[in-house]
Amino acid sequence: MSLSPEMLTVVMFSGLLIGLFMGHPLAFVLGGTAVIGAYLGPGERVLGTIINNIYGNSMDNYVLVAIPLFILMARFLNDSSVTEKMFEAMRLLLANLRGGLALTVVIVSVLLAATTGIVGASIAVMGLIALAPMLKYGYHKGLSSGVIMASGCLGILIPPSIMLILMASYSPVSVGALFAGALVPGLMLGAMYALYVLIACFIKPAYGPKVPAEERSQVSTPQLLLMLAKYVLPPMALILGVLGALFTGIATATEASAIGVGIAFILFLTFGDRKIGTCFNTLLEAGKTTTMVMLVLVGATAFTGVFSRGGGMQVINNIVLAMPGGTTGALIAIFLLVFVLGMFLDWTGIVLLSFPIILPIVQQLGIDMLWFVVMVAVVLQTSFLTPPFGYALFYLKGVAPAGVETLDLYKAVIPFVAIIILACILMSVFPQIITGLPSILLNS
Repeated sequence: MSLSPEMLTVVMFSGLLIGLFMGHPLAFVLGGTAVIGAYLGPGERVLGTIINNIYGNSMDNYVLVAIPLFILMARFLNDSSVTEKMFEAMRLLLANLRGGLALTVVIVSVLLAATTGIVGASIAVMGLIALAPMLKYGYHKGLSSGVIMASGCLGILIPPSIMLILMASYSPVSVGALFAGALVPGLMLGAMYALYVLIACFIKPAYGPKVPAEERSQVSTPQLLLMLAKYVLPPMALILGVLGALFTGIATATEASAIGVGIAFILFLTFGDRKIGTCFNTLLEAGKTTTMVMLVLVGATAFTGVFSRGGGMQVINNIVLAMPGGTTGALIAIFLLVFVLGMFLDWTGIVLLSFPIILPIVQQLGIDMLWFVVMVAVVLQTSFLTPPFGYALFYLKGVAPAGVETLDLYKAVIPFVAIIILACILMSVFPQIITGLPSILLNS
């Protein structure tokens, strides 16, 4: 059976929706739909090529080694008990500020984004370190989980970013120019998330409660400083150690993740119970989380491969070209297309499949290529957040404590997706947000 590209597109996306709404795991729905789509569309022989691509582009990717290492780092930190004490110290430090822990999440996530560039690892780290303490201290479930997911997604935007490197390989823009162009938008998004937290907690104080005065008074200033030195400085040393290894050129992201595991293990030995059983459980839980992440990656790679070879992207491209409104209409259609695809596909598949088709059209329209590529990178932030297949939702769900349901996560991302859309509008009205820093660096 050989369905037309149009019918195959409808069948594959319908199959995804049906599979997920029936409650099946995302990874198996993606992989199963890919197998069915292959038999209905390009033929079963394409599966052999897909398997080779999965191994060659994903399982044999040295950079992806950082994912299990950063997850293990987070588990060591979590089981050392230092993270809960660190957030307790930060909570007391920001006692008079509503939403102080949520602001801490944004700051640390920006640092992690500048360290790894791997969304799954960043969300897993912050989910393990921050979510349980925030819920324990009475923070709103939606605000807590939403800020972790949105801030964690900055890893694909703030340099060094694997996504930007991949985009540069498919566009005429250099890696250096993309890094410079994406830096300001990435930091701007982080600042907008922090501002939203402050506003939300000001309007609804229960979302991020202050520390009760009587509780704060139980800890003197010298005691608080000692807590900060004992429980905050060591994790900060971990972050600075990873950042320092990267920025000084001593290590790549993957090698820096190994450094992070080493430092986290020292913290585990220092603050943890040092029991073999605890250590074994740490390794087991890290393995479970890693398996979840990698299975999703395999399923997504299979789905996007079949979808591409079945002609699905060409169908979408034809729809874009038929849009009215000239250049503006085409850009709106393209960004809307990227947004919609982000609900179903991972950013890797979107970049690999759409860039060879879209970039020549954009170039012919005379649009600044640097501005366009960075705009796509910002829009792709939503690909991790928008249901039904937002990977950030599943990454956090995999490490979230009991009581945090998938529906809660769906609701939690709505304001942050709105913030990303607002940022895109600002960058469309003021393109200098993207092009300003590269022009300064290139002209200096």
